[in-house]
Amino acid sequence: MIVDRSYETMSAKARVVRAINHEKPDRVPINYMTNAAIDERLKSYLGLKKDDNEGLLKMLGVDFRGMEAWYTGVPLHTTTREDRHVDPLHGWVTRYVENESGGYWDYCDFPLINAEEDEIAAWKFPNPDDFDYDGLYRRVREKSEFALHLGNPGLGCVINTIGFLRGMEQTLMDLACDEPAGLLLIEKLMNFQLGVFERELDKVGQLVDMVWIGEDLGTQHTPLISNEILQKHILPWHKKFIDMAAVYNLPVMMHTCGSSSWAYEDYIKAGLKGVETLQPEATNMSPEYLKNTFGGRLFFHGCISTAGSLAYGTVDDIENDVKQTLEIMMPGGGYLFSPTHQIQDNSPVENVVAMYNAAHMLGRY
Repeated sequence: MIVDRSYETMSAKARVVRAINHEKPDRVPINYMTNAAIDERLKSYLGLKKDDNEGLLKMLGVDFRGMEAWYTGVPLHTTTREDRHVDPLHGWVTRYVENESGGYWDYCDFPLINAEEDEIAAWKFPNPDDFDYDGLYRRVREKSEFALHLGNPGLGCVINTIGFLRGMEQTLMDLACDEPAGLLLIEKLMNFQLGVFERELDKVGQLVDMVWIGEDLGTQHTPLISNEILQKHILPWHKKFIDMAAVYNLPVMMHTCGSSSWAYEDYIKAGLKGVETLQPEATNMSPEYLKNTFGGRLFFHGCISTAGSLAYGTVDDIENDVKQTLEIMMPGGGYLFSPTHQIQDNSPVENVVAMYNAAHMLGRY
């Protein structure tokens, strides 16, 4: 055990539920997101086997577990190239790009970048019936002491996910110009996701605690799209997910990279309850701004920058960063402690451990 948890008086589930309802838990809820290479180094540093995911989450005191139905159908997309990986369900292509700290799988080739409507119409998406919803139910029951969420930043995500197939430039052109082929691809992807989501809710909607959707809405300084595009092509799809979750009284949290707070008022009206990533260096995304502007109306998940002291500072720097963030975000509940995105490979493991230690020690109510 790397942190003192003897003072905890609530289950992970109760802790998160209280926080997202803007009530005080025993301590701030904690989450964990990371790249594969730093995850493996962290496990080695802590004396864990590289496949001991649950052991690491318990050691760090992570309160959340993500749940999803697993695909049971046949692969729909394949490749014969050794230097490429093709997603078997959706067909997007990645290649491994090394850097000085490790590497990552980057999207490339964009198989539908020049596709017209007929090719889009023929593109294969999985059948929502080809997923194991009974298995999902069993796993949810097994993890009932944790705060469980359906979805992730990819659920309901239009721009990024379509960009995997069309490329980012073409995707933004599709949205700006009402390009029929691009809009058809969006419709096919969203209807597939809604089909799976509906079946997941039908099976475990009464047993999970929240829903996680996503969309990147900002650059580091400005909106990524116009409000017109948001209202026309993005928010209506997100509203479908929010409304479906509302049937089960499930709060929805949305991943929003970059300077995204410009859209929060519209999402609050649509029924969104929480926002995450929350990169503090982006315009109008500092903890102070978010708490002062939206506190009590949204709950917050993130704010510990993966591009700041966690990667480039000392142990003292990350501890101070955590302290300052908690002092702003904790009062009145409504805050879930997390890195702003995946912890990157250039983060020293000592800093990562210090971050979680500080969250436990300084995050007590």
